[in-house]
Amino acid sequence: MFMLFSCKEDRGSYHGGYYWIYGYGLPATERYEAMAAISEKWKIKHYSVGGCLVEPAEMKRIDAINKRTNNAIERKYGKGWREKYRKDVDGFVMKSADVMDVLITNPFFRNELKKYNIEIYNLDKEVLVLNDKDEFRVTVYKNELQYENKECFKVAVNTKNRTVNLIK
Repeated sequence: MFMLFSCKEDRGSYHGGYYWIYGYGLPATERYEAMAAISEKWKIKHYSVGGCLVEPAEMKRIDAINKRTNNAIERKYGKGWREKYRKDVDGFVMKSADVMDVLITNPFFRNELKKYNIEIYNLDKEVLVLNDKDEFRVTVYKNELQYENKECFKVAVNTKNRTVNLIK
């Protein structure tokens, strides 16, 4: 009888440089937006695998995967990681408002919007927190365009220095 042992550390659902945490049930859209925004900083992504009706066996399987993933995240970030993570998620709402404040007053950004015929009050965007707490990446979309052309441009925003720079 042969037994195979692995010395590989269990990293839960770790793929493509991110820890993946799976959810089910009715998602809280604002919370998912905030978690997506801080995903670069924490290298954690959330993915909804089921809607409102999820079989108990599937819930049990998802919970088991998430438990392993949460243990791996704890080994990486330490015991208090959840509180710090939640604080970042909750703080994103205020940071997002700061980013918009910088963007709407920035002439360069407004000119970029004009190039794509986008009104500031009708802005579809994705805001990501970068490693520095004052650095953000904003991707601007125009949903009326064809799928492959929806992304118009990206900018780096520094809320401390109030600067906006085009990302090529």
